[in-house]
Amino acid sequence: MKGEYRIGVVIPARNEEHFIQQVVETLPDFVDLAIVINDGSTDETQSILEAMTPSEKVHFINLNGEGVGAAIDAGHQYLLQHWHDQLFISVVMAGDGQMNPDDMEALLRPVIRNTADHSKGNRFAHPNGIDSMPNIRRRASQILSIFTGLASGQTTPDPQCGYTATRSDILREWNWKDSWKGYGYPNFWLIRLSTLGYRIAHVPVESIYGNEKSGIRRLSFFAKVGLMMAYRHHHRNISWLLSSRITPHTIFAAVAYVIGWIALLPSISTDLERELVGRGVAPLFITIVAWSIAHVFDKGATRTVQELRINAKARQKT
Repeated sequence: MKGEYRIGVVIPARNEEHFIQQVVETLPDFVDLAIVINDGSTDETQSILEAMTPSEKVHFINLNGEGVGAAIDAGHQYLLQHWHDQLFISVVMAGDGQMNPDDMEALLRPVIRNTADHSKGNRFAHPNGIDSMPNIRRRASQILSIFTGLASGQTTPDPQCGYTATRSDILREWNWKDSWKGYGYPNFWLIRLSTLGYRIAHVPVESIYGNEKSGIRRLSFFAKVGLMMAYRHHHRNISWLLSSRITPHTIFAAVAYVIGWIALLPSISTDLERELVGRGVAPLFITIVAWSIAHVFDKGATRTVQELRINAKARQKT
């Protein structure tokens, strides 16, 4: 335990025969329960798990290749069923050995101190840097940082890092039927947490890379995750406009987004757009400026929604 919280660790694993045993055996002593989810491995991962010494602190789940997001969801839900109404924090730690167990205590700290509801690793801020991260992953993470920041309405320095710690009340509120099942899971969670008004902390964690291979197909990943983020971005803004979370920031952001779309779509135009285009201003430039302004207001709306949730919780306690 840590303070008043039990600590659970969710470990998704698919074809991790070279790493999974070390990941399990090096978990910190304060971990109360680890859930290893073998998601349809075709190597010796299952045999290695079966050969491990049985322990009350380590449980196993088998899935049939349902995706990393589905595996993590299964682990979270297992902890909910195991601990019921007890307070706990669920840590996600990959089965590929890329996450340093010594960083877990720092990852938990913002949640335990109640300065955040969800804590997330940031490999770019760690003292050891990201020298071991392959260049293509580094560039992809930097690009996705920009788009995830736009979609979530807040700064996301390392959206692809899956090393996270989540308080149990978030898991009890989560809509599991609407959860993302495959790669892109961290991006989905950041956007959804922002929509619900939860506070997110970004904690420096070490980047560890060896000879492991990624199962991500890059073109398919960017297409699917890009469409998901675009949809969730618009869904977030519209849901705020139609709820009690509507604020001036939300309204101004929506107006600026609409202006950007009007400038972008050739079938729609306004007197202002025609005047600007007539003066040599490209429609795409108008869209970029409008959406940049919208993002500024959107970040303000995100902060306001977080404050509304904090105030609502305070009223419930009094």
